[in-house]
Amino acid sequence: MADQDVDFGDLERRMTGAIAVLKTDLAGLRTGRASSSMLDAISVEAYGSPMPINQVATVSVPEPRMISVQVWDKSMVGAVERAIRESNLGLNPVVDGTNLRLPIPELNEERRKDLIKVAHKYAEQSKVAVRHVRRDGMETLKKLEKDGSLSEDDSRVSADRVQKMTDGMITDIDAMLAKKEQEISQI
Repeated sequence: MADQDVDFGDLERRMTGAIAVLKTDLAGLRTGRASSSMLDAISVEAYGSPMPINQVATVSVPEPRMISVQVWDKSMVGAVERAIRESNLGLNPVVDGTNLRLPIPELNEERRKDLIKVAHKYAEQSKVAVRHVRRDGMETLKKLEKDGSLSEDDSRVSADRVQKMTDGMITDIDAMLAKKEQEISQI
């Protein structure tokens, strides 16, 4: 049977990886509500090397429109503040000792539309990645069929399985995008 020749587990793992990247990208998009995951992508220049913000500070959400960043090392406060300002998230930290307060401003209509466009771009990148994995799987099937190690019927069954896997992943991506659009659109 074709299962020994085509690694469906590997194809699924690679497709799921594309969805995991999309989840991370979408989590970083601002929705008007505070979320500690908004700062996950920010790197701080600390002790001579870039580090994720959660390795130099505690990030919490004390209020729906406020993020609190408690920096552990007083000498790092300036670097953390700079990293947040330069992150293009539109956040302006208020420094209070070793604590930074990040008020989350209301999103205006234009900013909401921009964020939705960015979310669509992320989703399309994930769909392209999933389709690349599908293409790799289909090319492997064609090669095996051409080599004679896979019958035409087995090849067709396996191709259908790869296509169903792809369709399921695309459906998941569309659902994630729709949910994020709804979050961004909420006032």
